[in-house]
Amino acid sequence: MAPWRLALNDIIFGAESKPGKLFDVVLILAILLSVAAVMLETVGSINARYQSQLIGIEWFFTLLFTLEYGIRLVSVRHPLKYATSFYGVVDLLSIIPTYLSLLIPGINSLLVIRILRILRVFRVLKLIRYVSEAEMLMQALRTGKRKILVFLYSVVTMVVVFGTFMYLIEGPEAGFTSIPKSIYWAIVTLTTVGYGDITPLTPLGQMLSTAVMITGYAIIAVPTGIYTAELATHLRTQRDNRSCHGCGKTGHEIDAEYCRFCGEELEDMEDMEDMEDMEKG
Repeated sequence: MAPWRLALNDIIFGAESKPGKLFDVVLILAILLSVAAVMLETVGSINARYQSQLIGIEWFFTLLFTLEYGIRLVSVRHPLKYATSFYGVVDLLSIIPTYLSLLIPGINSLLVIRILRILRVFRVLKLIRYVSEAEMLMQALRTGKRKILVFLYSVVTMVVVFGTFMYLIEGPEAGFTSIPKSIYWAIVTLTTVGYGDITPLTPLGQMLSTAVMITGYAIIAVPTGIYTAELATHLRTQRDNRSCHGCGKTGHEIDAEYCRFCGEELEDMEDMEDMEDMEKG
């Protein structure tokens, strides 16, 4: 890579140098302002008075983020790998709605997806040591997906059984006009939401309803426990904050010499610390 591309890479994807930190902070502020403008545009009184200004702000930030997206692609050795990564997809989705709004009115409200880009705040605050951005969260979900699927299958089975029993016990007179509607009641009750639009009237139905509610409180923490356990397993492996010049990703193991995503050689941690000390000096 040319020296100027390496310099851009250090600023845009790095979080150790002062320019890199400043870039991330400015980017986060721009994202927050753009999301706020999109939200205000949906408020009738504000939109009626400042519609043109809000549209101008929206296009300003869209063009700014489009330029930034292009620079990101230029500053990595493998642009396609970055474009198909989590952040690359989010960066692209954060600018497309504005252009699509020229053809589909109202779709620009999807610009709030830009808030996902705030995940880069983890790099600014150096929380990458504990949470390897969104990738560690997704990895925890992938690792525990079988347990979660078994849990969901069990829940679906229970609501079908509970809903069917309630349909047989209460019947259309109490509002349980069909098994699907009774299953809807079972889901609302099991999750402890309790809309109250359908309620059992008979003593037997009320007993079943009580059992469903108690069961809901008993199982509501199960998926949280599964996910927390998987996440804790990943957190035991500490990651550093070096960014890869090839794909721009961070979150490598401390003793890693090559990127675990694309195989590009990484900068040595000692060299990075020496450069940071020189900057402070």
